[in-house]
Amino acid sequence: MNSEPKISDIKDAHARIQKYIHKTPVATCESINKLSGCEIFFKCENLQKVGAFKARGATNTILSLTDNEAKNGVATHSSGNHAQAVSFAARLRNIPAYIVMPENAPKVKINAVKNYGGQITFCKPTLEARECAVANIIEKTKATLIHPYDDFRIISGQGTAALELIQEVKGLDIVMAPVGGGGLLSGTAICVKALSEKSLVFGAEPENVNDAYQSFKMGQHVKSPNNPTCADGLRTSLGLRNFSIILKKVDDILTVSEISIKEALRLTWERAKIFIEPSAAVPLAAVMSHPSHFKNKKVGIILSGGNADVELLAKEGVFT
Repeated sequence: MNSEPKISDIKDAHARIQKYIHKTPVATCESINKLSGCEIFFKCENLQKVGAFKARGATNTILSLTDNEAKNGVATHSSGNHAQAVSFAARLRNIPAYIVMPENAPKVKINAVKNYGGQITFCKPTLEARECAVANIIEKTKATLIHPYDDFRIISGQGTAALELIQEVKGLDIVMAPVGGGGLLSGTAICVKALSEKSLVFGAEPENVNDAYQSFKMGQHVKSPNNPTCADGLRTSLGLRNFSIILKKVDDILTVSEISIKEALRLTWERAKIFIEPSAAVPLAAVMSHPSHFKNKKVGIILSGGNADVELLAKEGVFT
């Protein structure tokens, strides 16, 4: 298997998963268009199974496993959305899902993993702690690792969101996705560059955890700083496979402040009436923070998820 998926792999993934996932709607908002100075098309993965695009990659990966690979279950580490997705997809195959989550993961995501039948082990909120805990679980259970982003099948599955967006909305000048581990952005870039060659692909990332931005600008892989951000789903380090794809196929990565993320979150809730989580607000924050890049453009944004911890956001002052 090649390290980098092709558009045919994304189309194959779509055929494999489409009866298990939602074809999510594309929404527009006139008032946000006026405020941003461009025409935005939101691909609403907040309405996806498990409330996030992660259902696509996890379902593609777990349905692709051989019976021998699946027999002892699957294991992964995640702050929440991938954890839910793996638990959901494992249930489709009736196999156990062993999930490592950081102890500061949002309560709404912890509860959802439990509801899908995932068996949770908590760890310290560092990538090293996550990987160590998963390795221990795999040693004990012989489960198959489902990496959150640095995996051929995950990337192929995540790219199906962009596939649906491009099929529905023609002539996009720019397609945007948030970037954490890079599964969504790398899959999006492969799809867009194959099917909509004139479109630019932008990633969007919080300034506080800007390893993808640094890696992209420097041309060498940089690990994520372990800084706080309200966009908890983007706190992880960029995957090496994902970085390789992003370096070749993404046109730019823009960073945004915590304040701008919260403002974009409120704007989406209040004007578009679309309930998203902070990670999903990062691309719109980039549009609002870097207006010269987007003026009078036709922009597609993948809203990555809607699993917001409202109590936590209230403590962080999003509603004040």
